[in-house]
Amino acid sequence: MAMAMATATAVTDSSSKWSMASLSSALPSLNSTSSSSSIRFSSSSSSHQRRLILSLNNQPQLIPSLTGLASANPLLSLGFSDCTSFGQCFSIVDNGCRISAMRHGRRVPKLNRPPDQRKALLRGLTTQLLKYGRIKTTRARASAMRKYIDKMITLAKDGSLHKRRQALGFIYEKQIVHALFAEVQDRYGERNGGYTRIIRTLPRRGDNAPMAYIELV
Repeated sequence: MAMAMATATAVTDSSSKWSMASLSSALPSLNSTSSSSSIRFSSSSSSHQRRLILSLNNQPQLIPSLTGLASANPLLSLGFSDCTSFGQCFSIVDNGCRISAMRHGRRVPKLNRPPDQRKALLRGLTTQLLKYGRIKTTRARASAMRKYIDKMITLAKDGSLHKRRQALGFIYEKQIVHALFAEVQDRYGERNGGYTRIIRTLPRRGDNAPMAYIELV
């Protein structure tokens, strides 16, 4: 913990008697050119000491002029005339804390399921659509699985062994992966994205959920 010691020297006459005039002369004057104050910051952890001289000669008034509710330069009101920012007079302590931003724009459709069940549902729907070419599901599920269908077809268009293993790790049936990698160039070789089509249909009977057909183009 830094300790601050302010020292002020004044020359008094030892032979003078105690009076108001002698006490007033012993006090430091703001308008005097010889009076100055010094502040010494010392730290027990290191031997380095920083000394800042507060010169009151450049500050004729204790309270500077304010602009609104904030001072124009708060360092000048403290006497730091040679400092233009707090970083020049004080060291910044960095304790290695981690700063993370908020999740703006990272919303995903929850589908009323926890993450593991939601991923299993999307994998199953992707497998069924690649197997049959057209399925009927809710509009929310159809919109959510659309990007996974496009990703699997993009992996198949690459055709490498690494992409095939990635597709095998997502699609449940192995035969569908091999058939997809074998036929994707003839069907989607000239198409860049947009491999699915969503067709709205009548709501589901019972809970009136909006339904849709999703099919491969």
